[in-house]
Amino acid sequence: MSVVLTILWAQIRFYCLQNRRSGASIMAKAAMKSHAPSLYSLAVIQFNGSGGTKNDKDLRAGVALCARAAFLGHIDGLRELGHCLQDGYGVKQNVIEGRRFLVQANARELAAVLSNGNSKHPLLTWSVNPVANQPPQIRVVSGSGCPLLSDFGCNVPVKEAHPANRFLTEWFENRGGFPGQGMMLCSNTGCGRPETRKHEFRRCSVCGVVNYCSRACQALDWKFRHKAECAPVERWLNAEGENVAGDGDGVVNVEEVDR
Repeated sequence: MSVVLTILWAQIRFYCLQNRRSGASIMAKAAMKSHAPSLYSLAVIQFNGSGGTKNDKDLRAGVALCARAAFLGHIDGLRELGHCLQDGYGVKQNVIEGRRFLVQANARELAAVLSNGNSKHPLLTWSVNPVANQPPQIRVVSGSGCPLLSDFGCNVPVKEAHPANRFLTEWFENRGGFPGQGMMLCSNTGCGRPETRKHEFRRCSVCGVVNYCSRACQALDWKFRHKAECAPVERWLNAEGENVAGDGDGVVNVEEVDR
């Protein structure tokens, strides 16, 4: 079975048909053969305790699976590992190492774009330390684009979603957009992963409207879409209509919701 069909069939079994044991078994067998997409999918399941209860979460296992996927060249696994290290999620916090992994993820994705002969996108911006109100080392020269999946590196066109993620998105959209009563899909466009129990995913702590299956999905959606939509303007205005939020460019915090 091809790489695409393996992860597609596994996710169909796990998420769509709700045959958790069979779907996870397919992923595990593929992961044992160093199948990077399966390793990363298992990592997301471990981070969320998908298919079980909140007590079934195994953050350390999730980090280990991400590390293995990253070692095999899986960009999403590398990016997620970077965010885990940066946040101290399931592993001892190491901001410098986390940022290094995020830069590597950016570099790999840029290399993939260049290897595909994408010469219609002149925009390359670099910012090793994107602190609020501080200019990047290299500014945008021309063109337009959207941020990469992580917080550091070069802007490139948004990559096409994996066929398995597209299938999940279309599957649940055709069924009203929700995997079940009170459960949500990951708000990152193109992810498609659904909750397997209520309040499984992390939600935005400011608006409480969006949900994410992983830190990588949250970071991408914040920069690409949610940053412009998160809080109503009125929330940041005082009685005289003056802006009291400041001009910072920080990333919104998210919180675990365990009820």
